[in-house]
Amino acid sequence: MNGKKGNCCIQINIPSSATKAGKKSGGNGFSCKAWIWDVWEFCKEDSNRVLFSFKVGLAVLLVSLLILFEAPYVVFGTNIIWSILTVAIMFEYTVGATFNRGFNRALGSLLAGILAIIVAQFAIRAGRIAEPFIIGASIFLIGTLTSFIKQWPSFVPYEYGFRVVLFTFCLIIVSGYRVGNPIKTSMDRLYSIAIGGFVAVFVNVLVFPMWAGEQLHQELVKGFNAVADSLEECVKKYLEDEESEHPEFTKNVMDDFPDEPAYKKCRTTLNSAAKLESLAGAAKWEPPHGRFRHFFYPWSEYVKVGAVLRYCAYEVMALHGVLHSEIQAPYNLRSTFGSEIREAANQAAKLVKSLGEDIRVMKRSQKNPLIKKVHSSTEKLQRAIDTHSYLLTSISETPDTFSRPSLPSKLSLSLSSTPYDFSSQLANLDSNNQEKDSNPTTQNIPLGTLPLPRTESYHETMRKHSRRLHSWPSREVDAFEEEGSSNTDLLPRMAALESTAALSLATFTSLLIEFVARVDHLVEVVDKLSKMAKFKHEVS
Repeated sequence: MNGKKGNCCIQINIPSSATKAGKKSGGNGFSCKAWIWDVWEFCKEDSNRVLFSFKVGLAVLLVSLLILFEAPYVVFGTNIIWSILTVAIMFEYTVGATFNRGFNRALGSLLAGILAIIVAQFAIRAGRIAEPFIIGASIFLIGTLTSFIKQWPSFVPYEYGFRVVLFTFCLIIVSGYRVGNPIKTSMDRLYSIAIGGFVAVFVNVLVFPMWAGEQLHQELVKGFNAVADSLEECVKKYLEDEESEHPEFTKNVMDDFPDEPAYKKCRTTLNSAAKLESLAGAAKWEPPHGRFRHFFYPWSEYVKVGAVLRYCAYEVMALHGVLHSEIQAPYNLRSTFGSEIREAANQAAKLVKSLGEDIRVMKRSQKNPLIKKVHSSTEKLQRAIDTHSYLLTSISETPDTFSRPSLPSKLSLSLSSTPYDFSSQLANLDSNNQEKDSNPTTQNIPLGTLPLPRTESYHETMRKHSRRLHSWPSREVDAFEEEGSSNTDLLPRMAALESTAALSLATFTSLLIEFVARVDHLVEVVDKLSKMAKFKHEVS
């Protein structure tokens, strides 16, 4: 949908189905070269994906040798196929997830085997007539109980184990009924499952192991850097000249801003909750390894730190919302507080990056100097906003503005774009004095009285100001004139729009200050993590 501001109509372009099909197929149908390039990019993005695929292939090959060779097949028979199924089901991306899946598989298979043997012996002693009824009732009962219990909140992590109990029990009890020897059938399948589980764990641990704990550690560090980079990027673009083109948020419904690479990473951090929890759950099953060499490592604290970091990312995304909003403060007003905003954002981003670096190298460093700098820069921004808050309430109230004593030079620049500009008043005063010399009727005007600006020149000033100001609603001065509004109605409405635009700067600064407040909480949870994980103290 393409629309232009200030127009009364909106043009809607609906692409044809042929155009959509052409885009999907690249215009020339399937391209083998493009497909190979996509696969290459996918593999280069994460090389562990290729390693994982090769490891699964190796594990399946090893258990298949038990079938390909005659001796193992003679011992286990067709039940050896269960070892292949176990590898395919158990083998997970990380070592911790494989251990977790293996535990559920082993416990579920053992419990199902025991139950199947008990029920089978009871059914055999009941006689040939009652045996199928007992087996059918036991299958119904086991299916009902396992499906109900796995929904209980405390047993949700073991949901896979209950599924294993269900299908293993059904397969053993039914096949035992037909074969006639349920105990031998159960034992052979348990042996096959044990062989498959051992091969899966052996390959996953010894061949290029991918530890869930290490991945959790790296993901958290990436989140810190993404939030800090996105904050710096957002503030930098907000303080840029308004003449530079920014993509509008309303037109980018997919939040795709090509000129903001850190924005995408920050958005990924917001969606990392499920991934961090999954990695933390898998890491609990892993033995001490690498840099994480002590038992009962506090993986749950990583999830807590990630939660606080996401709250900081929420503030950064809100700042991006202000950056791409329809209501924008004038550039000269933004530049008035530019140094304070930039200093506060840079110091906060520096602190966040420092916290991420401490987690990456697993050390505890002194953060008091950085925290003091962040608080000092934030207080400076607050004082600037409090002292000159009148600039954020109504930028067109010149009488109050001029009554303020001793304005700094940079703040005086913010008043240059107001309708009642002091320099323009002096120019009007000079022109009126010249007219007064030529017109006798103006001789009676008292000295020191500033004549009111003419309506026509005021409209010209407001038209230029409206083009430069990204205000809402997005209408030029001509649009107001076409509606037949009187001059008395036009002035308050334009002043209200300017005041609303100026308040967007107050929104941006308040969100930045709130971000700093949440960073203080982030410092606390990182310090708690460093103590529980026994990070090394930095040698000064």
